[in-house]
Amino acid sequence: MVEAVHTVSREDRACAAGDKDKFRGCTIWFTGLSGSGKSTLAFSLERQLVSLCMSAYSLDGDNVRLGLNKDLTFSAEDRAENIRRVAEMAKLFADSGTCIITSFISPYEKERKFARLLHEKANLPFIEVYLSTPLEVCEARDSKGLYAKARKGIIKDFTGISSSYEEPECPDLRLNTAELSVDECIDRLLEILIEKDIIPSWTGAKICELYVPAAERSAFREKAEALPKLEITEVDLQWVQVLAEGWASPLRGFMRENEYLQTLYFGGLVQGRGKIINLSIPIVLAVTTEDKARLTGSSLTLTHTGRPVALMENIEFYAHRKEERCNRIFGICDRGHPTIEQIMSSGDWLVGGDLHVLEPIAWNDGLDKFRLSPMQLRAKFKEIRVRGWHFTFNRSTHVRSLFVGLEMNRIAANKKENWDVTLLGSLLEIFFVCD
Repeated sequence: MVEAVHTVSREDRACAAGDKDKFRGCTIWFTGLSGSGKSTLAFSLERQLVSLCMSAYSLDGDNVRLGLNKDLTFSAEDRAENIRRVAEMAKLFADSGTCIITSFISPYEKERKFARLLHEKANLPFIEVYLSTPLEVCEARDSKGLYAKARKGIIKDFTGISSSYEEPECPDLRLNTAELSVDECIDRLLEILIEKDIIPSWTGAKICELYVPAAERSAFREKAEALPKLEITEVDLQWVQVLAEGWASPLRGFMRENEYLQTLYFGGLVQGRGKIINLSIPIVLAVTTEDKARLTGSSLTLTHTGRPVALMENIEFYAHRKEERCNRIFGICDRGHPTIEQIMSSGDWLVGGDLHVLEPIAWNDGLDKFRLSPMQLRAKFKEIRVRGWHFTFNRSTHVRSLFVGLEMNRIAANKKENWDVTLLGSLLEIFFVCD
C-alpha cells in the first residue's frame, strides 16, 4: 500500500478554522494510574480550549474501549495494541487541526515513545503529561471500585496492583493532582501550550495584581514616607486601580517609553517573536517639567489628596508628544474632544515604572462592593456558573440601569433563574445565568 497525500495543506485547514496565522493541531497525551485525574483534566482542558474558540476533542480510555477497541483485553499485548490504535487515531485528529486530548493509563514507556515518534515523523506537536498522583491517593478515590476488585483478585492485570506502571522518563509536564487543584493544573497546561506556541499567549495570561502583600505594608509605608511625592489626579488614581487589580496585565505599572510606543504603533505589547498582546490605549502618567526636575531619584511615592497611594520604582521619564498621542489614538487632535483636551492640558513629560499599590482603592460611594477585580470576578463566575448574555451601560445611565438590574434580579427570583448584577468601575455589567 502507498500512503495517499492530502491536497489540502495545514495552512488551508487553519484558514478554514478561522485562524490564518497558525495551524494548531497537536496531541496532549495524559498518562497515569487509574484515578489520577486523567479524564477530569482532559475534559476540563477540552472545555477550556473550546471556550477559546479552538477545535479540541478528548479521547477517553473508557470511551475508546467501549467502541473502536472493544475487541481488546487487558493483556500486555492488547494494551500495546490499544495504545498503537489510539496513537494513530490521535495523529489523524491532530493532522486535521484539532487539539486532541487523550486520557489513557498507557503504562509502558515503549508504547508512549511510539506515540511521540509517530507525531514527530508527521511534524505534529506531542505533549506528554504525567499525572504523578500517588497510588494511595488514586486508590482512596477509586470512584469505579476497580482497586477494591483488583485487591480481591477479581480484576487481573490491574495497573498499580497486579501489573506494573512504567513512569515516563522525560514527560513534558508532571502534575500531582493530590497537591494541585483542577484549576491549577489547567493553568499549568495552558502555560505549556503557550510555551510551545500552540495557543496564543493571551489565552493563559495571568492576572498581575500590583497590591503590596498585607504582611509587607508597614515596611512599604515607611519607605513611601521617605520618598519624594508626586500628587496625582482622580483620573490617574482610576488608572492606578486598573493596573493594581490586573485589568491591564501583564503591565507592572505605568508604561515606560518602549511599551508606550508599542501600544501607539502596534496596538499592543510585543511579547517575544511576533507575539502582540492586545492593548490599544496607552496607560501613562503625565507630569510637569517642574515635577520632573525635582524627582531625580529612581523611586517616588504617588499621593492623592496628600495620602500615599503607591510606590513607583525604577522610574523612567520621557517626552510626552501629545499631538502624536492624540492622532495615533483618535485620528484627530481637536481640543473640542474632552479626552483630547485632557491630554493636551496635561504635563509635557510621562513617567513610567513598577507600581506597588499600598492597599485596595475604594471610592466610598456605596458601590465599591460591586466593583469586582478580575480575580474576584473569576471566583464569582465560578461560583454562579456564569454563562449567558452580557449587557453594558455607560455612566450616564448608572442609576436607572441599576434599578433595572435589581428589578431583573427580582424577576429572576420568581423564575428560579440565577442572574447576577455587577458594577465594574464605570460600567454596569448584567449577567444572565440560566441553569
